[in-house]
Amino acid sequence: MKLGLAGKVAIITGSSKGIGLETALHLVREGAKVTICARNIDMLKVAAKHIVDETGVEVHYIETDVTKEADCKRLITSTVEKYGRLDIVVNNAGTSAANPFEEVSTDLWQEDLDLKLFGAIHCSRYAIPHMREVGGGAIVNVTAQAAKTPPASSLPTTVSRAAGMALTKAMSKDLGPDNIRVNTVCIGLIRSDQIEKKWKRNSPDLTWEQYSKEAGGNIPLGRIGNTAEAAQVITFLVSDAASYVTGTAVNIDGGLAGAL
Repeated sequence: MKLGLAGKVAIITGSSKGIGLETALHLVREGAKVTICARNIDMLKVAAKHIVDETGVEVHYIETDVTKEADCKRLITSTVEKYGRLDIVVNNAGTSAANPFEEVSTDLWQEDLDLKLFGAIHCSRYAIPHMREVGGGAIVNVTAQAAKTPPASSLPTTVSRAAGMALTKAMSKDLGPDNIRVNTVCIGLIRSDQIEKKWKRNSPDLTWEQYSKEAGGNIPLGRIGNTAEAAQVITFLVSDAASYVTGTAVNIDGGLAGAL
């Protein structure tokens, strides 16, 4: 399948590790020019070197705090100055914050919304004019499958992610006439630093494969997913192969979600 990503320019937020870094690797391998960003410059440098080691291709990297609108604007401007255009934005920045309702302070609500919702809003807002200039583009907002059917003690994350899903659908309607496609991927249980720490702390005698099957016992596919499986779906959604796909939410959760 030809993805048509060669020469396209992409920004991926929260891309110093995990799904963001893996998506950067996939896009680079498909011939895209990529900017990675995160709040920790040291981790960004390590990520950029990892991409070079794996692909032989250098990427642009810029320290960015997407909770700050000025940083989002600078991220977009820097990328366009570097590469001359912008085609793709993957709004991936986010952390896990799951608590009972009464334990979530006003500050935590605001921090979560600033990171997961307003980060996507600001990055998209400044990217859209540049996408119009090149005849279209693709935006993927990374959300969570739990946003569709929030469990107890899942706040504020599930609310922020649900807002991201609504943002995706509304943007897809507004931007469709400009050939700018907007989709979301709803992430389930994917291997991460947090999960690996839990594995090594609680089950050091198990291999990853054994732990994955044990921890993923309630998942229909019977295991925890890996970052490449998420990155492959994101890569498809931003590619020409998905040219008629917009306004949709794709679960990447091994079948765990109780909603389509």
